[in-house]
Amino acid sequence: MSINTVSTTSFPGQRPGTSGLRKKVSVFQQPHYLENFVQSVFDTLGDCAGKTLVVGGDGRFHNREAVQTILRMAAAHGFARVLVGQGGILSTPAVSCVIRKHGALGGIVLSASHNPGGPDGDFGIKYNIENGGPAPESVTETIYQHTESITQYRISDAADIDLQRPGAARIEAMDVEVIDPVADYAELMQQLFDFDAIRQLIAGGFRLCFDGMHAVSGPYAKAILEDQLGAPAGSVINAVPLEDFGGHHPDPNPVNAAQLIEIMAADNAPDFGAASDGDGDRNMILGRKFDVTPSDSLAVLAAHATLAPGYRAGLKGIARSMPTSQAADRVARALGIPAFETPTGWKFFGNLLDAGKATLCGEESYGTGSDHIREKDGVWAVLFWLNLLAATGKSVEQLVSEHWARFGRNYYSRHDYEGVDAHAANELMASLRIKLAAMAGQDLGHYVVDFADDFEYKDPVDGSVSKQQGVRIVMTNGSRIVFRLSGTGTEGATLRVYLERYEADPAFHHLPTQQALGPLILIAEQVAGIADWTGRAHPTVTT
Repeated sequence: MSINTVSTTSFPGQRPGTSGLRKKVSVFQQPHYLENFVQSVFDTLGDCAGKTLVVGGDGRFHNREAVQTILRMAAAHGFARVLVGQGGILSTPAVSCVIRKHGALGGIVLSASHNPGGPDGDFGIKYNIENGGPAPESVTETIYQHTESITQYRISDAADIDLQRPGAARIEAMDVEVIDPVADYAELMQQLFDFDAIRQLIAGGFRLCFDGMHAVSGPYAKAILEDQLGAPAGSVINAVPLEDFGGHHPDPNPVNAAQLIEIMAADNAPDFGAASDGDGDRNMILGRKFDVTPSDSLAVLAAHATLAPGYRAGLKGIARSMPTSQAADRVARALGIPAFETPTGWKFFGNLLDAGKATLCGEESYGTGSDHIREKDGVWAVLFWLNLLAATGKSVEQLVSEHWARFGRNYYSRHDYEGVDAHAANELMASLRIKLAAMAGQDLGHYVVDFADDFEYKDPVDGSVSKQQGVRIVMTNGSRIVFRLSGTGTEGATLRVYLERYEADPAFHHLPTQQALGPLILIAEQVAGIADWTGRAHPTVTT
């Protein structure tokens, strides 16, 4: 074996977004493309001698090849040890867990999360820092600057190692440990939740269905829900990770998890349903013939958190992304703890968690988490719900309905316009920003505008400022419309429109969501001219 220095030239557009660098598989398969980005990560980190790195991904197409490349490059940069998931598999939450448990310098996550996989699908890479969370903007910007000026990278010419069996290997002077991808994570979950109570719940006839969506969370769900907690075999469906996710879109929402929705809508449905996404960091929670919005899920977990052993001391604070509904804020006020509103992107929660200002956090895009790691965590959310169900003896629908009766209901929906022409999407947002200053006080029929702005966030820990994080139109009664462009896709642009209406009266808590939000939907179209800019009469996905 020897270490080679390879000449290269830069590729345009290797700037990491909110969730790392995401492109089509064919882009990553270009000679030097992945190597350039990994070299830029290592150049940003500096001296890696004696340090530990964690590597793993969601098992999508090109994952194994990318892992082998990263291992050879890590060896060429002096790492003492790399922990890699068996088969190249590690869920994003598990990467965070392993980094924190083993004191690693950081980790490289290979995933495009909920984006489609396969040879014609998407691939992604991101770097997580030593706290287990996504790299902050200061780090990702430095990585990007290195990609712009790179002229060479270093890599060992060692042969591929066997990733299929746990055990030790060596590349140059670096030790490689192929680890059970579930073990450390499952151990952490046992510390947070009452596994005995959940076992008793299941042994008493409680039935559940977890949809792994042929993505990375399947092995975690089978090991914990079936093997450790006693759910009958087959409770976890679509459990085997596939390189193309079985040809499906691994996004846990009512559209893409249609099989689970059908199961939970049947007369003989299980008591509890859940799904997770491509890399295991998102979750969808369902009761029998009843679905829970991510915003309500965060609020319910916060209101009942002390029922779980890991949270019996209470919560320090609750954080949510700005587009997420304000339901959790009402819980925070009742508990007398701070509520934080951040931009979208889990890295913004990291500072709050590290500083001890927040315990639970969540985003409307089916992401919920806590200070146990520094990523959102799909299986964790499922176990939290199971713990609440076991502790209260109530159904999912009972818990949510009682929550609405106590706090009021925040009707909430997200309308996605996917694959929109990027220029048109940016022009739509620019036109909205021009209108903001004159909107306060406008009568829009059912609503009067209280204020309109482009959300700006000043981090209460480090003082950093993030601008243009989403256009908000807030009504005098607290109802909101939010517009923002997503940074998670690989083609065109995705316009996301978020709609929220608060209803205090329990007599009006069971309206169909889109009906309850009807006037706001019309206002959003009229104010933004969505159909004119995008050519779309209806959203691609409504959640």
